[in-house]
Amino acid sequence: MAAVNPYISFAGTCEEAFDHYKSVFGGDFASQMRWGDNPDCGQMSDEDKNQIMHVALPVGSTVIMGSDNPASMGGVERGTGFSVAIGSSDLEESQKIFDGLSEGGTVTMPLQKTFWGATFGMCTDKFGIPWMINCDESGQQMGG
Repeated sequence: MAAVNPYISFAGTCEEAFDHYKSVFGGDFASQMRWGDNPDCGQMSDEDKNQIMHVALPVGSTVIMGSDNPASMGGVERGTGFSVAIGSSDLEESQKIFDGLSEGGTVTMPLQKTFWGATFGMCTDKFGIPWMINCDESGQQMGG
């Protein structure tokens, strides 16, 4: 069964925000990657490469996730950057969810294999809600 988690986008303050959330909720980051870890970020400035590409902080039975959305990628307006993240280990389930959510909406990134080993896609549904679907067939959820 798919897991649902909040995903928050920031304009360069993701690391500061998640360090704060960690101090509030406790625990350790399940994962943290910088844009510079992405082999396809060659055109980014060094400042953008140092920003957070993905971070996950377990809080109870949920995982709060986030990233910086550098200006070179369109940026984000403060307080409006969010998505609902779906994590699954079943590719067929992930494809069905992605197809259903993107129907009548806009595909931002087609569901495809990624450098981190999962199948990932993004869309905005016909109601304007942004979604991220991550399928790791090894069984690891998106927060890990």
